[in-house]
Amino acid sequence: MTDMAQQARPGRPRHAPASGAAGATPRQQILDAAAALFAERGFAATTTRLIAERVGIRQASLYYHFAGKDELLIELLTTSVRPSLEAVRRIEGLVPGGASPAAALYLLALADVETLSRTPHNIGTLYLLPEVQHERYDSFRAERQELQDAYGRLAARVAGPEVLAGAGARRLGELLIQVTEVVIQIRRAREPDSADAQAIAASCLRLCGCPQATIDQARAEAGELMPAAVNRPERSG
Repeated sequence: MTDMAQQARPGRPRHAPASGAAGATPRQQILDAAAALFAERGFAATTTRLIAERVGIRQASLYYHFAGKDELLIELLTTSVRPSLEAVRRIEGLVPGGASPAAALYLLALADVETLSRTPHNIGTLYLLPEVQHERYDSFRAERQELQDAYGRLAARVAGPEVLAGAGARRLGELLIQVTEVVIQIRRAREPDSADAQAIAASCLRLCGCPQATIDQARAEAGELMPAAVNRPERSG
């Protein structure tokens, strides 16, 4: 999986957009404005003109960076998945080195909560938009499926035979990613904190049938492994 290639668009960007976070590039300012407007007004009611006005640039300048609203939403949605996928590769690499599968699954849940807690303007609330089911959003859905499959792989190594017989790795992955995404709903009411992340990660292990002793051990082990597994970029929005 690779980052979306930035294509040159017709129009000439202004050198200094009038609004946005200090030090942010015009592209980042456009993304932040789009996220804010999508959250405030909804996707259908937000136009590229409104986004350009929020940033303080001409509409033609926005098209230099993005083809339109769909490309903006795709890029924003990938920010809710891609950091977790990058963490998956590091986390799964720890297991052959001695990390327990339970700790690895616990770490993945923590990393995913971290990712979803940092998406600008809680963009995960737009997952269920009808537009996101269109084929132009296939790249985002493929990335989320890749993350779901990672949950399933780790769950298959953690869950007991009774749990696997009843659900199977694929279904467990589907359930676990939904458990983690509850943080999107938490953000609607308040700012999630570390206690929320720990509770969500523990819930993932309980869903796999782990007893409390295993959860406690995984939590302690995950705390030691966290620096090697999870990057924490600056939060925006």
